[in-house]
Amino acid sequence: MKSIVNTNKAPAAIGPYSQATVHNGVIYVSGQLPLCPETGEMVLGDIAQETQLVMSNLAAIIEAAGSNMDNVLKATILLTDMGHFAQVNEVYAKFFTGAPPARICYQVCALPKGASVEIDAICAV
Repeated sequence: MKSIVNTNKAPAAIGPYSQATVHNGVIYVSGQLPLCPETGEMVLGDIAQETQLVMSNLAAIIEAAGSNMDNVLKATILLTDMGHFAQVNEVYAKFFTGAPPARICYQVCALPKGASVEIDAICAV
């Protein structure tokens, strides 16, 4: 049976989905955008600032589910500009103190609300 994760330390879902679900000891975190948790508003700046907020939102959801970033098994990064790859990597790496998880990164033509980056994760509890 799955359980739903919901925390006010990350932005509420902007559609018909949960922040995360947990099933059989695995957390499935929905894609996170650079949204302010308090207001739900998009925070657009440079790609490093956006990535920092996305990763902070991701971490807050994972912590609310009872785990931490070191237990992330796999992440998916969506970018609207692959030219941001190095900057995103620099910020992303700061969130993992041990070995980083498996990962994939795609360039996409657009993301919700005009975001430049979206990241999801699969994490062990």
